[in-house]
Amino acid sequence: MSHIFPPLLITLLLAGAPAAHAASAQAAAPATAEVQEKVVYHVNDASLARMALTNINNHLNASPNAKIVVVTHGKGIDFLLNDAKDSKGAFAPVVAGIKEKGVDFRVCRNTLKGRSLGDDAVIMEANVVPSGVAEVAKLQAREGYVYLKP
Repeated sequence: MSHIFPPLLITLLLAGAPAAHAASAQAAAPATAEVQEKVVYHVNDASLARMALTNINNHLNASPNAKIVVVTHGKGIDFLLNDAKDSKGAFAPVVAGIKEKGVDFRVCRNTLKGRSLGDDAVIMEANVVPSGVAEVAKLQAREGYVYLKP
């Protein structure tokens, strides 16, 4: 009788293994399906700002749930300053429209200080961060953002 018990126990344990594996695979599936696309757009040249804003709109048209952060420093902050415009017009309304879609705009305080500008020089749609370069690094290394440079 003792010889029958171990094979029977093994058979019963193995019979339940596929069901347990399937259940754990199903439990893991929704978690991977819900991973949000996170992208940091790095702008350090305002002459590329219009193109960057177009790219971001196109990105959101293709992936409406993407989490996008625009980080600017150096000459890249110029389009996020009060009254900024180029040959196509003012930037503020375009930035405001994209901000309404959930995009976060960040401006480097080091750049502002280097140009003797205060935080109030930045349009209200943008937030000031201590360092643009450090912000890009943090988003990539700690928060899993993908890097894009227009």
